[in-house]
Amino acid sequence: MDKLRAMEVFVRIVDVGSLTAAADALDMSVPSVVRSLAALERAVGVRLMNRTTRRSSLSDEGREYYERCKRVLAEVEDADAALFARRAEPKGRLRLTAPVMYGRLHVAPVLGEFMAKYPALEVELLLLDRVVDLVEEGIDAGLRIGQLPESTLVAVPVGETRRVICAAPSYLKRAGTPEVPADLTAHATIAFTGLTPASEWSFAGKPSVRIPIHPTLRTNQFDVAIDACLRGLGLGQFLCYQVNTLLEAGKLKRVLGVFEPAPSPIHVVYPHARLLSPNVRAFVDFAVARLRAR
Repeated sequence: MDKLRAMEVFVRIVDVGSLTAAADALDMSVPSVVRSLAALERAVGVRLMNRTTRRSSLSDEGREYYERCKRVLAEVEDADAALFARRAEPKGRLRLTAPVMYGRLHVAPVLGEFMAKYPALEVELLLLDRVVDLVEEGIDAGLRIGQLPESTLVAVPVGETRRVICAAPSYLKRAGTPEVPADLTAHATIAFTGLTPASEWSFAGKPSVRIPIHPTLRTNQFDVAIDACLRGLGLGQFLCYQVNTLLEAGKLKRVLGVFEPAPSPIHVVYPHARLLSPNVRAFVDFAVARLRAR
């Protein structure tokens, strides 16, 4: 007996409601459908369906086995689709999204290599500092920074980043360096609302420590906030990758490092694994290792 085929026949009988309808759907004779079901019942050792001359209904064991068979058949379909996707040449349109600066610094260079490898692709990269609903907005895959809520998205980790507080050396020389989070109440602050919408900054602790801030400047553009910090207008909180070059160059100084909260994860996300398109699969396979390396 071909057990997978017998499972398929059994699931189809349940789905369409009768042996005759299942035979029509599968292009089989009714006796063949009956023999397939009987062979499956002998193999598993239980009666899956209660049959009379007028109707058939699932037994209790059959109901549980039906759900398991559906999952097994779906996994087989996924495996076949995955192999097809890996063989198929990516082509056509691919829409991606990422946070603005992370996209500029890390996604765009990787995407350049990817497009050179797959010249038949037409790629659209949307750089947005907001959470995009991939399904609703027709996005194939995206980069997310931060803890992910429960969802049907598939998430592949590629790294992590920290929230850091920094200021220009000129500001720290003039106003002093905060030693503990509570010192922030005496300092000028720059608020980048794309990172922290509320007027408070969080620090490590159990529970976490939240310090209210009263920004001298509030902006939804990180480059404006960074420029204000460089000009010595106050302390700012950013994700590490946004200011790493400036920290290394000494143009900004990191403060309160021992109080920084746990790092935020970075993931590649896409809507679901079933019947994944060759374009998305190729991007995920190509990008994940390179983003991890970066």
